[in-house]
Amino acid sequence: MISLKKICLGLLFCCAISLSGYAQDSTNTEELTFTEIKPEAVDSTIKATDTVAKIAAPAVTQKTIAQPKEEQKTLWGIFIAGFVGGLAALLMPCIFPMLPLTVSFFTKGSEKGKAFRRAALYGFFIILIYVVLGLLVTVIFGADALNSLSTNGIFNFFFFLLLVVFAASFLGAFEITLPSSWVNKMDANSDRGGIAGLFFMAGTLALVSFSCTGPIIGTLLVQAATTGAILGPAIGMFGFSLALAIPFALFALFPSAMNKLPKSGGWLNSVKVVLGFLELAFALKFLSNVDLAYHWEWFDREIFLSLWIVIFGMMGMYLLGKLKFSHDSPLAFISVPRLFLATIVLAFTVYLIPGMWGAPLRSVSAFLPPQETQDFDLYTAGLLAGKQTSTNDGPHKYADKFHAPLKLNAYFDYSEGLTAAKKLNKPVLIDFTGHACVNCRKMEANVWPDKDVYKMINDDYVLIQLYVDDKSELAPADVVITPEGRKLNTIGKKWSDLQARKFQSNSQPFYVLLDPKTEAILAQPQGADYDITNYKKFLENGVNAFHNK
Repeated sequence: MISLKKICLGLLFCCAISLSGYAQDSTNTEELTFTEIKPEAVDSTIKATDTVAKIAAPAVTQKTIAQPKEEQKTLWGIFIAGFVGGLAALLMPCIFPMLPLTVSFFTKGSEKGKAFRRAALYGFFIILIYVVLGLLVTVIFGADALNSLSTNGIFNFFFFLLLVVFAASFLGAFEITLPSSWVNKMDANSDRGGIAGLFFMAGTLALVSFSCTGPIIGTLLVQAATTGAILGPAIGMFGFSLALAIPFALFALFPSAMNKLPKSGGWLNSVKVVLGFLELAFALKFLSNVDLAYHWEWFDREIFLSLWIVIFGMMGMYLLGKLKFSHDSPLAFISVPRLFLATIVLAFTVYLIPGMWGAPLRSVSAFLPPQETQDFDLYTAGLLAGKQTSTNDGPHKYADKFHAPLKLNAYFDYSEGLTAAKKLNKPVLIDFTGHACVNCRKMEANVWPDKDVYKMINDDYVLIQLYVDDKSELAPADVVITPEGRKLNTIGKKWSDLQARKFQSNSQPFYVLLDPKTEAILAQPQGADYDITNYKKFLENGVNAFHNK
């Protein structure tokens, strides 16, 4: 009993991390045609003073940069997040008590093999129902819409409100339920015999447990959709339903193991409340995305961290029994697993506190607003003490909107950066990044501060950071009309089109090393790589190729 509860409570943290950890930002390339375009043909369709051929036409001949591994990793991450979410849902008060009742229905008066077959078929129907739900999300929204969800301000704000509602539901403010007529009709059909009866039994479970599983499913679908992966929602629902279905089949095969399950009680509600706190903390990430993309500049790193510190501090107090809700059962004593989890939560809360003064907090840096939004940053000041930063050659274009990490001297316009690199006779490091890109923040917090990496970026390269999800309107002279007739009227659209058209890539972060004079690629472009040695070698290869040309 104790070991199972430890696993149950530990899963809650895994659920929160998994739901965000696999996020891979992308932009839509469905409407792009990767063909060779003559610069003079493009000039007539561009309303810009920039060199249009550099933006709309490939300057170098290169192979399409394939990204099957990144897509595969994303889908695996979605599956794992769904599976962990399913295990967490299994511990909800709406599902856990139904486990022994349902299994006993299969095993009563049946042979062991027959009971297992019926339970396995029941589990298959659970998987089928949830996978179809995931596919419906893709069909309803469409692949193009899914690609744009991660950077759309309205959707991100809606997701923030949605997760706050889910959190309030888990904390006991209300229950999210489906119409009782649906449940009654499904339950009535479950009395049928054979395969049809098992299907309707699975449907009844899905409807009855919606008050508990709905917030988890909603959060999972939101994250799966915002990755841009077409099969993301279906894969997420497959992982979720698989975690729900496996116990029914296993306990039907080994019914004696049911005796080792802990009894239902107040601890189930505690699991639900803790998950509510995690939902509330997770919701802040979506609000931060909107704040960064639209340059509101009021939800900076300190505010984000202060809210997380309060949320996780309250979670720790709740686990210790110092904070109670109206629907909580009386807590006569603190169990050892609960004490261990409270210790972990409070230790994590203490870990967050130095971040208020600029500590990098590398284990959660991917979820936090960028370090440069920190108003009082002792860490960066100490990191750069004694280091010579590149001479700033005057105000850069868009410098009022963007701030380079670690006070690097970055350019935020492609043409301007190339011009500066030609004057300095240095290679170019193009960083295709995004406000909502969690992997970008992780690279900037964990890899770039390395003294050798920082030195190379600062001394040996001209850094160009291009934000592909920024919503700032372009000046009329900078608005671009693509050969397909699309109007690129925001900074983000302009750079995402450049990345997709010129480098056949749509994921962030994406690092490209170029010779500024010929725009030839100096080393194979790459995405996030948290191995400092590998990233250092990547930069060294670019420098060597530039000087040995």
